[in-house]
Amino acid sequence: MNVLNDATVEFRVSNVEQPHPQRRRSLRNYLDLVRFEHTLFALPFAYAGMLIAAGGLPGWPIFVWITLAMAGARTAAMALNRVIDARLDAANARTAGREIPRGVLAKPDALLLAAIGIALLGLAGWALNPLTRNLLPVAVLALVLYSYTKRFTWLCHLWLGATIGAAAAGGWIAVTGSFALATVALWVAVALWIAGFDVIYGILDMEFDRSHHIHSIPARFGLQAALAISAAMHALAVLVLLWLAPLTDLGWLYAVSVAVVAGVLVRSHLLVHSRGAGAALAAFNANLYVSSLILAGVAFDLFL
Repeated sequence: MNVLNDATVEFRVSNVEQPHPQRRRSLRNYLDLVRFEHTLFALPFAYAGMLIAAGGLPGWPIFVWITLAMAGARTAAMALNRVIDARLDAANARTAGREIPRGVLAKPDALLLAAIGIALLGLAGWALNPLTRNLLPVAVLALVLYSYTKRFTWLCHLWLGATIGAAAAGGWIAVTGSFALATVALWVAVALWIAGFDVIYGILDMEFDRSHHIHSIPARFGLQAALAISAAMHALAVLVLLWLAPLTDLGWLYAVSVAVVAGVLVRSHLLVHSRGAGAALAAFNANLYVSSLILAGVAFDLFL
């Protein structure tokens, strides 16, 4: 790296503590910080778990508390991740434009947002039932630890999957106040799906991770092996989603939605295989539709 690039990275790294004095904070800055629109990754699965457990709509109070818990948990997780990874983000050309590295927001801004998210999660967990209340410390610990897992293990993708997948189980537990085999199946399916597309996303930073001693499946095993591992995770996720049908008496409409999801996943993998790492972001974005498709299948099956 030449002197000019060294100076640029040094400026970015030193600039992660304070917002730029000439910029004003806005709601848009905070929403962009946590990529609020990506809440769609897991929220529909929480609703699916809720609908299956209740055999329909459980009532507006539970629906609202689940929504607040999910929004709070994901907001807290993303805000903490931005704080913990601020220096890495500043050094990475792909992420140097994020809000903290470029000085739009500072770490205290993100920590405040994380505190609000944890407060929402805690309030919702406390209001729902004793089991959701008792699981709150576990949920918060999982959210905090994710950003550190890539410092020491390439299994970080599975940790992320298990953490976000808990949302699906949370929707079930919010209604019933208990676990069931179907709860675990839904959790495992979502965990595998999330981990699979996180491996694809990790391809974007494969060389950066190797040079900065960050652990990931792409950095550890290379592009082709990472794609094979991701495909295996997604194949298992589809199989577990299909297994959920006999466990919960879901019918053919749900099965159709799982088939469509399988098609979306196959297309995303073919895209990366044909175009290489440059298509990883497009494949990642295709996963935005997966949880909504499953929710639609569950809803159609229950209400039609």
